[in-house]
Amino acid sequence: MVFFQEVLTLPRFLTIYIAQGLVFAVFLFLAFRILKRDRKRLNLIFAAFYLSPVIGLFINFIYGPLSEEAIIIALNFITNFGIFYAPIFLVVFELILLKSEKVITSSKQFIILIIYGIAMFSMIFFLFIPGWGVTINVHTSWSPKWSLPFFIYLVIIESIAVLPVLFLSFRIFQKFEDEVLKKKWKFFIYGFCALAIFMYGIFVSNYLGNQTFRLIMGLIGLILAITGAYLMYYGVGKQIEK
Repeated sequence: MVFFQEVLTLPRFLTIYIAQGLVFAVFLFLAFRILKRDRKRLNLIFAAFYLSPVIGLFINFIYGPLSEEAIIIALNFITNFGIFYAPIFLVVFELILLKSEKVITSSKQFIILIIYGIAMFSMIFFLFIPGWGVTINVHTSWSPKWSLPFFIYLVIIESIAVLPVLFLSFRIFQKFEDEVLKKKWKFFIYGFCALAIFMYGIFVSNYLGNQTFRLIMGLIGLILAITGAYLMYYGVGKQIEK
């Protein structure tokens, strides 16, 4: 009971296992729906956008009740990688829609994913520089507190994927002549914008380390994450799963 009170407090339990658990379930369900009827490459890549955060959140569930700082920091790194790596799958997905798989070949897709993965993985070096990484201990109420260098690096790396997704989204929208498809694609764009706001909000929350802001962002983020994920699926997923 003491362990629960010191590490896994009720607000933290509700955040990790209820709120984030709901996001986990929704993302997993949507990925399953996409893959259920067809597992062609386009479906796999789009589903990976949902599955990457699922892996990150699952790791978060594991270290939620732990109190060993070194283990928590290591698992938090995997959580961050899983959640924030996801947008690069949309870059590949949209490039294929725009150019076709004959132009964006498997090797090109692999290179894009690997290069971004290396850039994302490089955040691990901040963890070995005192004051430059992530702090998670009793003084932060066992929630991640990001340093300014770590915050700036993640914003830059995430933007490298987010901005191309937005740019490619509008390029694809302009190519559609069918009004129904245009309307559907708008939902995709709206959904991604909601998820992007959610991600950057988490960045700011982790940098500030303010519990009140963290709570507010958690509530808003829950709505943004679930709504955004479904809007993207509604705009695209229902079509490519056929």
